[in-house]
Amino acid sequence: MKLLTLVIAAVAASSACAAPFAYVPNEKSASISVIDTATDTVVREIAAGKRPRGIAAGAGGKTLFVTDAASSVLLVLDAASGQAVQPIPLGKSPEGVNASADGRYLAVAVEENNSVTLIDAQTRRQVADIKVLGKNPEHAVFSPDGRWLLVSAEEAEQVDVIDVAQRRQVGTIAVGLRPRGIGFSRDSTRAYVAAEMVGIVYVIDLATQRAVAAIRAGKNANGIAVHPDGKHVYVSNGADGTVMLIDTASNTVSATIAVGKRPWNMALTPDGAKLYVANGRSNSVSVIDTASATKIKDIAVGELPWGVLIP
Repeated sequence: MKLLTLVIAAVAASSACAAPFAYVPNEKSASISVIDTATDTVVREIAAGKRPRGIAAGAGGKTLFVTDAASSVLLVLDAASGQAVQPIPLGKSPEGVNASADGRYLAVAVEENNSVTLIDAQTRRQVADIKVLGKNPEHAVFSPDGRWLLVSAEEAEQVDVIDVAQRRQVGTIAVGLRPRGIGFSRDSTRAYVAAEMVGIVYVIDLATQRAVAAIRAGKNANGIAVHPDGKHVYVSNGADGTVMLIDTASNTVSATIAVGKRPWNMALTPDGAKLYVANGRSNSVSVIDTASATKIKDIAVGELPWGVLIP
């Protein structure tokens, strides 16, 4: 009995410490590559509609929500089996999808509707379709406290601000042309926004809803990832094939790391030890060791990877 108890405890400890999976939607190959972050190898592929782009996870990471731009739906997939359940209808050409920190809501940027669709993650029903000023919205990202949604759009020189409780746009924050990736500090006091056409990362103060710093990045600045320690922010530069490391205390670039062609959206492991970068034109994901700020591996995935999710 004692031996059995020890075995059960060991298995439980092993499961608790198991490295998470990274999920990579591949637009052109209509699949999701699943990477084991312990070994940095692709362990399986999941069929995902016709043109998967944005990806988010439900509470506990058991369910994946994936935008299918070709079918104008939000795919609902079982993360373990890859089995698809009833999709959620959306407007035309959905792109980024993001889950609130409490897992209650999903926000989907719908490009041709110029809107953000708010979905109840439990009932999987639409609760609001919120019009925004920016044309062709790409990302709609919740602040960690769940109060705000910041929305970036391809045809905009501002970030649109949605009050989640009011379910409407309540303001705009001026940034450079074509804002893209958005990330937040854990305490929801700061947001970081990459503006592609000007190659700048804007630091936004959420209390005043104004940009308080502009950090020069590379050409076609795009994805944003904020380290859990709050001391560093990563920005991908699509035309340069690099990722830059930003020191949040000084708002300066402290390292530049070469990755693949057209790096786009990214994700960090929960402990912040590794950064995974989707390289759209290399059909690969670059793995960066954050402690040394060096690339340690390139992983082949499907065609035209859009981003990375690590629940």
